[in-house]
Amino acid sequence: MSTIQINMHEAKSRLSQLAEKAWSGDKVVIAKAGKPYLDLIPHKENTQPRKPGRYKGKINIPKDFDKTPVDIIEAFEGDS
Repeated sequence: MSTIQINMHEAKSRLSQLAEKAWSGDKVVIAKAGKPYLDLIPHKENTQPRKPGRYKGKINIPKDFDKTPVDIIEAFEGDS
């Protein structure tokens, strides 16, 4: 596995080649103004099915969660 760093302008014209490199295991870094800006990585489907309820009993939401104090509302909305 190797690392390839390429500037944004050149990456536009070589996207297909860079995508193949990323799929083959190379690390592809797209740079902007000579500094790393983006990593090009292959898309992988989530292979684990989602398990609803796995945080049941671990999260506690207080009964007054939806009751925002007036001073907090005023701080966000300002004096009208």
